[in-house]
Amino acid sequence: TTTKDMTPETFFEVYGFAPIHIVDLKALMGDASDNIPGVPGVGEKTAMALIRKYQSIDEIYRLLPDIEAKPNVIKKLTEGEESAHQSYRLATIVTDAPLEFAPQDNLRKAPSDALYPLFMRLEFTKLIDKYGLKPPTDVPAAEEPVDLTVTAEAVTTAEKAEEFLALFRKAEHVTLLALPDLSGVIVDCDTSENAAVSAEFYFNRYESDWNALLRALFSDDIKKVSHNVKDLQRTLLENGLPIEGFVFDVALAGYLLDATAGKYDIASLFAAYFHQTLAEPKHLEPEAFSMLGDTAEAETAFHVYTSAVGALYETFAPELEKRELHELYYKVELPLCAVLARMEHAGMRVDANALAAFGSEMEAQLKTLEQHIYEEAGGPFNINSPKQLGEVLFERLQLPHGKKTKTGWSTNADVLEKLRWENPIVEEVLQYRQYAKFRSTYCDGLLKVIAPDGRIHTSFQMTVTATGRLSSTEPNLQNIPTRTQLGSEFRRMFVPASGCVLVDADYSQIELRLLAHIADDEAMKQAFLTGEDIHTVTAAQVFGVPSDQVTKQMRSHAKAVNFGIVYGISAFSLAQDIGVPVYEAKEYIETYFERFPGIRRYMDEVVAQAKERGYVETLMHRRRALPELTASNFNTRSFGERVARNMPIQGTAADVIKLAMVRVDERLRREKLKAKLILQVHDELIVECPEKEKETVAQLLTEEMEGAVHLSVPLTAEAHWGKNWLEAK
Repeated sequence: TTTKDMTPETFFEVYGFAPIHIVDLKALMGDASDNIPGVPGVGEKTAMALIRKYQSIDEIYRLLPDIEAKPNVIKKLTEGEESAHQSYRLATIVTDAPLEFAPQDNLRKAPSDALYPLFMRLEFTKLIDKYGLKPPTDVPAAEEPVDLTVTAEAVTTAEKAEEFLALFRKAEHVTLLALPDLSGVIVDCDTSENAAVSAEFYFNRYESDWNALLRALFSDDIKKVSHNVKDLQRTLLENGLPIEGFVFDVALAGYLLDATAGKYDIASLFAAYFHQTLAEPKHLEPEAFSMLGDTAEAETAFHVYTSAVGALYETFAPELEKRELHELYYKVELPLCAVLARMEHAGMRVDANALAAFGSEMEAQLKTLEQHIYEEAGGPFNINSPKQLGEVLFERLQLPHGKKTKTGWSTNADVLEKLRWENPIVEEVLQYRQYAKFRSTYCDGLLKVIAPDGRIHTSFQMTVTATGRLSSTEPNLQNIPTRTQLGSEFRRMFVPASGCVLVDADYSQIELRLLAHIADDEAMKQAFLTGEDIHTVTAAQVFGVPSDQVTKQMRSHAKAVNFGIVYGISAFSLAQDIGVPVYEAKEYIETYFERFPGIRRYMDEVVAQAKERGYVETLMHRRRALPELTASNFNTRSFGERVARNMPIQGTAADVIKLAMVRVDERLRREKLKAKLILQVHDELIVECPEKEKETVAQLLTEEMEGAVHLSVPLTAEAHWGKNWLEAK
């Protein structure tokens, strides 16, 4: 890039008039980029000549019609005089707007401690340190620093432990944190005499039976408030200890109160709600305590964090009630902790030999594909390199392409899909990528995480998604593809224990049923009440044909519209999904709303309500804040509107499946069955059970899933069993 300094003198040399008259030039020639119309028919060349000679439009119109110009130019100027003056106003930068402004008020000043609460809420901890900010002394009473200092008594004998255990059993609740290896536990308790006591238990200092003490602490007769209860319960199960008596989890409560905060560790929650950083060591979580060893610093942090959990509980518990989240929290989220802990502990068995053989088969097919690709390309290259692949496809083979960027040609999936029929090499590259992903992610990846018991123990994350859905990590068992042959074959590798079967149950079109109920659309409700196929009904409505004349393609398009509506799809996206022009996709959506007016009414009302409230919520009052709706950026606002439409549907579906999990787990244990709930994948539950229990479990799953909530349309679930996940599905 080259630059040139433009002074008034150099500007005159280039244009032939003073810089101020660029406004007059724009008034004549216009500027489409700024919506300045100019004088119709007068272009840049004519306008430049006129301004060079007469300098301004005022002078031009003062001398009109005697100026030196062709008659047709004079005619255009005469007819366009009003537009010229309007364009002049549009092109002029207003310099006398009434502003209450004094330059000295905007001088840079040293950061004020008044910024501290804002920076804490926004988690700008580095800026707090950089500017040396401290909590302001005049904070409101509700935001006064919380005193977290506590003096705990070290419990070393069984006699002293029994004394404290008796106090804990009488208390309404205690606040408890445990080290990850269960070698230390801190318990804070307010006794009935209004005296606070705090006890610390350490394995290396306790003189009696440590496991007996832990069994007492984690039994049902001591009501416990803690943090990340599910993870603690899994650790307890792995050590053969009870997981009862947990009455509150501040991480879960923080998540329900703000589903988009992103961080729910103790330090972040405390900073967000009390505008305080925790005492030294800063931001130390219980997971890090044991790494510090048996030090006074570690113990101080342990006490501080336990006290912080207690303070958060006192704030969160009434707020949950205020927001009508009592049922969701105490009947769904909190009991789900124990359900998930048991599922994680149980794990899912994998046939390691079959998985390894499947991986070897993938490797052989990759080598074959590799040779075919090299033959089509005219020589070997790195297929995994987008740069080299782009050169082969678009330079060597001259396939149709888009614009080349600094990094080379784009070879992403969307680009290759459009070229699938242009050359056999494209199909082979797509297949190569699919096989390579399966081999590395699923075959090699899962073989590495099979535990000594032959099972994979995934972790379910409860505070990640804004809709309330669970997510599976380390490894993720929820993202195994189901629509491909490879994905289906891969499910064969998941098998039950010897003498057992897998029973798989999933909801039928739960999101569409919820949409019909929430939107209260009579046409859609009727389809579900009569048991008709909703996609066929939709196709008949959208295409205006009787149901018995709906073709396979019509139903496929209607299905895309149905689910697209739930996710707030645009006409452009729908057009891409089903391969039709945008105008045709737009007609489908418009016709859909005409045939299902309740859906349109719901979509409009929920967005309007969200703009008024600042949030949307599910049937069980799970809430998601939507600040995007007030954004100045159009795309951000559009995103907010899509979320407003689909979150109540997706979020309610998440609430329902969670409630179903709690009901299924409770009934399995109540009926003393050996069956165990082992996996949840979105709207699907998988139970492992002895073969003789399969019919009982299938019926139990169906009943509990269908009975989780009562809607104005039937909520249906289907259960199947088999000797592997694919058979059961």
